[in-house]
Amino acid sequence: MNAALDPIEAWFERQGWEPLKFQRDTWQAYLNGSSGLIQVPTGSGKTFAAVMGPLARMLATDPERTGMRLLYLTPLRALSRDLALAIREPIAAMGWPFRVGIRNGDSSSSDRSKQLKSPPHILITTPESLSLLLSHPKADDFFSGLETVVLDEWHELMGSKRGSQTELGLSWLRQRCPDLQTWAISATIGNLKQAALHALGTETEPVIIGGAPARATEIRSILPDSIDGFPWAGHLGLRMYEHLVAALNPGISTLLFTNTRNQSERWHQCLRFACPEMDGAMALHHSAIDRSERESIEAAVKAGEIRWVVCTSSLDLGVDFQPVEQVVQIGSPKNLARLLQRAGRSAHLPGGTSQVLFMPTNALELLELSAVRRGLDDGLVEQRKPPQAPLDVLLQHLTGLACGPGFNPEQTLSAIRTAAAFRGLSDDDWSWCLLFLEQGGECLTAYPRYRKLEWDVDGQRYRVRDASIARLHRLNIGTITAAPAITVRFVRGAVLGHVEETFIGQLKPKDVFFFAGRQLEFVRLREMTAYVKLSARKTRTVPAWAGGQMALSDLLTHHLRREVDRAQRGELDTPELQALQPLFERQQDLSVLPRADQLLIETCRTREGSHLFAYPFEGRFVHEGIGFLWASRLTQLERGTITVSVNDYGFELLAPKSYPMAELVEDHADRLLERQNLAQDLQKALNLSELQRRRFRAIAQIAGLMNRGFPGSSKSAGQLQISASLLFDVFSRHEPDNRLLKQAQREVLEDQLELDRLEAALERSATQEWVHAQTPRPSPLAFPLLVERLNNRMSNESVLERVQRMRDEAVRREG
Repeated sequence: MNAALDPIEAWFERQGWEPLKFQRDTWQAYLNGSSGLIQVPTGSGKTFAAVMGPLARMLATDPERTGMRLLYLTPLRALSRDLALAIREPIAAMGWPFRVGIRNGDSSSSDRSKQLKSPPHILITTPESLSLLLSHPKADDFFSGLETVVLDEWHELMGSKRGSQTELGLSWLRQRCPDLQTWAISATIGNLKQAALHALGTETEPVIIGGAPARATEIRSILPDSIDGFPWAGHLGLRMYEHLVAALNPGISTLLFTNTRNQSERWHQCLRFACPEMDGAMALHHSAIDRSERESIEAAVKAGEIRWVVCTSSLDLGVDFQPVEQVVQIGSPKNLARLLQRAGRSAHLPGGTSQVLFMPTNALELLELSAVRRGLDDGLVEQRKPPQAPLDVLLQHLTGLACGPGFNPEQTLSAIRTAAAFRGLSDDDWSWCLLFLEQGGECLTAYPRYRKLEWDVDGQRYRVRDASIARLHRLNIGTITAAPAITVRFVRGAVLGHVEETFIGQLKPKDVFFFAGRQLEFVRLREMTAYVKLSARKTRTVPAWAGGQMALSDLLTHHLRREVDRAQRGELDTPELQALQPLFERQQDLSVLPRADQLLIETCRTREGSHLFAYPFEGRFVHEGIGFLWASRLTQLERGTITVSVNDYGFELLAPKSYPMAELVEDHADRLLERQNLAQDLQKALNLSELQRRRFRAIAQIAGLMNRGFPGSSKSAGQLQISASLLFDVFSRHEPDNRLLKQAQREVLEDQLELDRLEAALERSATQEWVHAQTPRPSPLAFPLLVERLNNRMSNESVLERVQRMRDEAVRREG
């Protein structure tokens, strides 16, 4: 064993612990000079695996040396405190001479100033704060002694532009510190080698380390007393709260995960009503709640004072909750990796067993859970797809460097191409970026605020010399472009959190809504702050946040089709499939259950009109693309107005009663499945220019073309939208080949509509046997699609009443 590890081994022995094999392997690989990726389950000891090697080196080579030596990047500010506590523990216990600092959006300005003057040996920060540091004129000196970068929760970062932002920051650091070692930490991920490439860059051969003790995951579904043939009959979801309450134990610490903030607010409200005895021992935690309240909740969970927490992905990642004994997943997790991540919140110790209780919000989600079980048994998880060369992120990075130490174009291009996301960056794209930042491109030359870069002849580098441009850039750094948030504050007192401007815009004074676990009366809106007071009046109004919809992952849709195939063959071998037997029988009585090599199309007529239901089982976003595509192609064959509704299992096309839907399906199946000119057909079907215009707004914000303004003078969503629309129109008219316009088009097709998956779905459908069932009324599989459409135009109560009427009518017709 390497002698440098003696102090590390001594601390482990003092704790009464034995280092795990993967931890020792990581330390040895680090001390051998390697960089790599650690893939282990949550709670296996990954933090100590990543940091103890660097600490051993720091102790062995000049421990008294000043300056930052280890940079620890984490995607969530909430993780910073736990990480700092974990790293400080051995340092304090063993008297090692190292300081640990935290730097993020919550850090005070005095702390930040002190860190710049006297950097801590170990700094824990976020990608955004790293970008801010790189925009500081003293960035060269600040990072001059850096030896190691650790990327925590890399699986969470790499699939987004925050990952691209991190890759660009690391490319600069590696150029500044050629001997820099990088270690990424990832939960289970399907494309491990690609994850390592994007974390470590293209010029490093990664060491991939796994082998942590396997953790068992036990999943139990809360099954309703009976499931008839109508999966949206109103007896699931919130209506099943009594079953959930019966399955919960007030003495067992439990995290109840929902998929959206709106859903978490509703379930918290419901459980407060159902379990008044849990008042004070139950809390709500999501990212829109004020940071101080979230921190107090996290502390109370660790202390055992709060037993139940209704939460969202805000608690998905590595906040260490060892007291948590059980996880509840409300609604389908939509992908395997998310369920594994959440399951790891319980038994947050090496070798523990994760307990997951699954609470379906509609009957067909039991089918999804059965598919999840099968996927976990197969040991497969989803891949994370990194963005490829997002130029908006590159423009932000270059502006930041120019605000700080400046950049030489040749040297910087060389460094940028070592980042895997930008290795294919063309000379033309690079020249366009420089022209855009130096002169405002082809269209914006007349506006000084877009001419950001100036050439420093003496230093042979680009710089930003205008202080106001630099100040605005630093205030707007980041790649998260949510709608402007309105702060929610008591008239006399504390901040509760933030909601979106569009929600507050719909409220009138004295309206009551439910937020942060409280019933609140809206008093007034002043300067991006909504003032409220507590109210005793009941309400069902809950804020909605953009981006709430989740679609089934590609891997899970594959398993879902196999589950339907099993049900068709009568192989009901999981508790969920057995519970769904009455639904399957009614589906087969009225229509068919499709095999994996069949595509089921149902057509029928009701009082509402002529319906087509198709079931590719490809996920919501793919169905949205196919649904609008088919609607467009059908109206080319026969004029008419067609409404589209979608869910994860299929889509519905609704036309007037006289529309010959069944005949068109019979005669023109080949036309519906045609894959030639797919992008052009989607352009006609979906009004892609409007989708691109919306996507361009986010791209323009990241690229620095528009900003939120200074603190206290933030722009509204409407102002930002007008600015983005003007720029979109100017570029479309005068520079149609503008790279940011092209990026908006590509992101809509690839990310929003998932063009690759859509093409694959059409190709699969063309090879499947078409089963066209003309039914007297909508089948059980069609029922959720009817409700989806009703949900988009009616209140929640009206939907339940309407669904009950539809169900009663169907039962009456069946005799």
